[in-house]
This record gives sequence, structure tokens and C-alpha cells, in this order.
Amino acid sequence: MEPGQPSRTAVFVCQGRAVADGRAEVEPFADPIAEQLLSVDELVPVRLARSGELPTNGRARLAVQSVSACAAVMAPRTVLIDAAVSKTLEQRVDSQVVLLGAGLDGRPWRLAALRGITVFSVDHPASQADLRRRAEDLPSPVCDLRFVAVDLTHEPLGPRLAAAGHDPLRPTVWIWEGVIPYLSRPQVTATVDALTGVSAAGSVLVAQYQSRSLSAQIGRRVAGLASRLTGAPSPLAGEPWRSLWSERQIARLLGDRDWAVDCDVNLLQSTTRYDTPYGGAGSLANGRVAVARLGARSS
Repeated sequence: MEPGQPSRTAVFVCQGRAVADGRAEVEPFADPIAEQLLSVDELVPVRLARSGELPTNGRARLAVQSVSACAAVMAPRTVLIDAAVSKTLEQRVDSQVVLLGAGLDGRPWRLAALRGITVFSVDHPASQADLRRRAEDLPSPVCDLRFVAVDLTHEPLGPRLAAAGHDPLRPTVWIWEGVIPYLSRPQVTATVDALTGVSAAGSVLVAQYQSRSLSAQIGRRVAGLASRLTGAPSPLAGEPWRSLWSERQIARLLGDRDWAVDCDVNLLQSTTRYDTPYGGAGSLANGRVAVARLGARSS
């Protein structure tokens, strides 16, 4: 992410969700909000991908292929996270929710399980300002949505959340999606420490991360090379993966802070069906979602 600029990866992810919305091959995925958060120019490759058309122009073709590949990953990833959050909120109706590194997350407007829940959308100030601008014409969110702008590389999380009304004595459901790979290991550890410090016993963390994959790393480099050759802007430029984690490493990181992992599955293990022309099983197998619960801590 460039200093002072919103995340380009957030736009790319939103495009992937828009491509996948309501398509039979990725049932039961639906995200009608994604398209509404995109600009006219950003919607061009989305609509071509949904129509199945591939432009002859190399630059435009690469853009369509990229958002199609993103859709193949976003559908199962989002379904897994939505299911985990919905199940948790059914069991703990007194919970509050934090979207940590929210990007252009449309859940506050579309996820029924959030109805009536207090939701804190936390992100870097530039990215949050971008979301708020794009969401101006959306209908009212289903939840009590509160925006929290904070740069976690320089500012503590707790005081900003507290100022927005977050209660550290009530359970929190943390949704940490699409962030961990872009942080260094010390940054991931510091963030886990920060959220643990303001979480009551019974809080739940739903964290998406990437396991090590040579094919995925090569794929990202090839995509970058293709962008340079065609002159197309790369949605991944300036936002490289900085940390990859094994299932055991994540369990240890969380366990050392009294988070017990209830489940940790890769995207291929989701019940979502997918059949997109550019999505490979390899990329799905290396994306993982862990769900962990915080035990009672002595103070």
C-alpha cells in the first residue's frame, strides 16, 4: 500500500466478489454490494468476466483473467468466513463484531447475521476514507456500523476502538480477512497481541491466512510480469505477501495467547462449488481460514 493511498488490493478483492456474485458455479455465494462499491472503470473487467468474454487486447484480457481468478478464490473464502461468523452470532447474541483491515468489505450491508449487531470497521485512514466515499449511496447498513480509522503500524488499537464504543468486557467476533499475508511476522504477532488485549473470554477470531506455496508465489510473479509486459496496472503492485504461515504456526501463535483453534480449513474444504475458467485448485488449497476462541484469562 502506497503512503496516503487506499489499498489497491481491496479494490481487486471487491472486483472478485462482484464477478462471483450470484453465479451458479459458486453457490451459495452472493455479494450484491460489491458491484455497488466499484467505479465505472473498475466495473469494466467485472462485466466482461461475468459475460464470459475475453478481449483481444492484451491489457484488457489480462484484467478480465485476473478478476476471474480472484473470483474463484473469493467465493469459497467469503462463504467460509460468513458461515463461521453467522454460527458464532447465533450462539452469542451479545457479541460485537470488528472487521480488522476492512477494505471494501460489504458485510455490514449484506450479512443478515449482523442485523442489530454493533460492528466496528477498522482500517488504515486512507482506505477507510475510500470505503466511506464509495458507500455514500448505499442503503443503510443492517448493523450499527461504526468506523474506526487507525494505522496499526503507528497507533494502538485499543484506545481508538474504545472511543468508538467497543466494550472489552463483552465478547468480540474478530473478522481478519485478507490482511495477514501482507504483514510481516512481527506485525502479525503485534496485532494478535493488540486484539487479545481488548477481547473478553469467549471472543472468537476468524482469521484468513496463506500457507506456503511455491506455485502461488510463482503465479504472483508471473502476474506481475504479465502486467509489465502489457502495460496493465497490477492490483498487487506495492502490496507483496510478507508472511506465510503453516497450520501449526498459526495454532502456536494463537495458543500462546490463550486462543484455542476450533477449526482450520483450506478453501478446497469449503462446501462452495466453483467452476471458473481461471481459478486453480492449487491456489484454493493454500488459502486457509482459522476459527479460534479465547479462553478465560487470569489477570
